[in-house]
Amino acid sequence: MTDTKRPPVGLLPTERIAYSPISERKPLRLPGGARMVVWCIVNLEEWDALQPMPRTVLTPPAGGAPSPDIPNWAWHEYGNRVGFWRMLKVFDEFKVPATLAINGSAIAAYPQIVTAANERKWEFIGHGFTQRNMQKVDDERADIRRTREVITQACGKPPRGWLGPGLTETWETPDLLVEEGYDYVCDWVLDDQPVWLKTRSKPILNVPYTQECNDVAMMLIQHHPASEYFERARDQFEQIYEDSADGARVMALVQHPYIIGAPHRLKYFRQIIELISARKDVLFWTGGQIADWYMRETKT
Repeated sequence: MTDTKRPPVGLLPTERIAYSPISERKPLRLPGGARMVVWCIVNLEEWDALQPMPRTVLTPPAGGAPSPDIPNWAWHEYGNRVGFWRMLKVFDEFKVPATLAINGSAIAAYPQIVTAANERKWEFIGHGFTQRNMQKVDDERADIRRTREVITQACGKPPRGWLGPGLTETWETPDLLVEEGYDYVCDWVLDDQPVWLKTRSKPILNVPYTQECNDVAMMLIQHHPASEYFERARDQFEQIYEDSADGARVMALVQHPYIIGAPHRLKYFRQIIELISARKDVLFWTGGQIADWYMRETKT
């Protein structure tokens, strides 16, 4: 039976995208005979000390949500003060471009990180103005627009992509993103190739992201040892590489400086980048490069 309940505004997920088995699609081809693309998304966030912390490493001894929550705020801040700079050495060593999913408020909070990313010509994509669920934002359009404005000021060009904090969206998010000038979104983790989403105006492209090869899921939710990052990413890479014999695929690797940049985890990030970099038929691209390629490849 079809559920006749409707969201207050916007479209149902099944109205934004039709089912499409990957086995029935025309094979996609990458330039230079490459088989697949890997893109690295670094999530750069600012946590508001006046608000409950988005994630925690320590439970307060007396329970509740203390304010200020110094242990958990400092745990995250370590990533931006130290962890990011560890990660940067890996990106530099293997000459891998990253995509920086950044809170709009983090632009002013961490100017040296912004400078480092600009110097390396990383792509900046919106990640909400503050690190909170988009359902809790008072004015979503204003949040999306403000994030775009501060990134444009920091980079000299507007962001093309968007990643919701925690992959959160409202019923209107894809519609608002298109109307505010974004070309692609990463929240719909449902494919190994880019796919088009319907909006109330023109379509928006969804570039494959990952919940599986994501340090938040592995380390903070599933509580795996640090080595899981390498092992799972290796296994996922090998399978997608095999799948790509039938047409190009996209694999995402997600990093948060306070998680994968921790001293006991960083070496596993380096190991997977080293392993993938050894494959000459695999490309490291940014989200914008993936979007441009897919639009060219599928243009009719």
